[in-house]
Amino acid sequence: MDIKNVVVAGGGVLGSQIAFQSAYKGFNVKIWLRSEGSIGRAQPKIDHLKDVYLKILEAMKTNPAAYCRGLTDKTDLSDEEIEELKNNVMKAYNSIVLTTSYEEVGEDADIVIEAIAEDPKQKIPFYEELAKHIPEKTIIVTNSSTRLPSEFAEYTGRPEKYLALHFANEIWKNNTAEVMGHPGTDQKYYDEVVDFALAINMVPLKLKKEQPGYILNSMLVPFLNSAQMLYAKGVADPETIDKTWMLATGAPAGPFRILDIVGLVTAYNIVIMNPEAFDPETIPGKIAVLLKEKIDAGKTGVNAGEGFYKY
Repeated sequence: MDIKNVVVAGGGVLGSQIAFQSAYKGFNVKIWLRSEGSIGRAQPKIDHLKDVYLKILEAMKTNPAAYCRGLTDKTDLSDEEIEELKNNVMKAYNSIVLTTSYEEVGEDADIVIEAIAEDPKQKIPFYEELAKHIPEKTIIVTNSSTRLPSEFAEYTGRPEKYLALHFANEIWKNNTAEVMGHPGTDQKYYDEVVDFALAINMVPLKLKKEQPGYILNSMLVPFLNSAQMLYAKGVADPETIDKTWMLATGAPAGPFRILDIVGLVTAYNIVIMNPEAFDPETIPGKIAVLLKEKIDAGKTGVNAGEGFYKY
């Protein structure tokens, strides 16, 4: 595998995690952000991830249950080995570059991981501008939760080197990476992305064909939609819906806690893909209104300190 220089476009919940995990595993990482304000919002996420990684690794010295698959393949580390991994955390933290410059991120990029908003009006101009600044070698992948790579391949200027690489939230412990090409993806670059996923301690989940929502979100989104439908119809409040799911299934979190982790902006962007969401009398419309009220109040989920719950 020839990938050494990684660019992550977007510093949101998953963008920041992908960047930090890649740096932790020794890759040179730059995060492209749309504005100086975006840099200001991304840096606290990087600060937080540093603390999360260090806290988990320190806990692993005395608590085997603290082990996370994304941090190490070994479950029986010595204290010295854990300290070395903590040094890797600090090296990652100090090495990540945040910039708004296409020229800076594009000059030596081996792979660009696009993790910007689920909005074609933002993704397409990004791809078209990016194509002007990256070398021929660069592979581009999208972390889009719901969009297919075939929607955007032509705008990248290199459709054969374009595919999807979708991560789960909290990738240091939920270390899956869904790899999905489109009909024009060259198998050589698909395989190289699989190798990259392995190199950052992910488990590559190889899809054989395009599927909206991949594997994970094809199961997760209907589940979350069902919970939001119950809330929008006034059947029960989020706490009761979550309690029902957790007590009846033994799950550690209910759907509204999961929505807070995913981020309500992402949830809203998914809902408004449904044309009915623009009619406030429909269920999708009611869900969109409820989410928008929280977003407008700054209650966008875990990273904001409050969503459906306070953190």
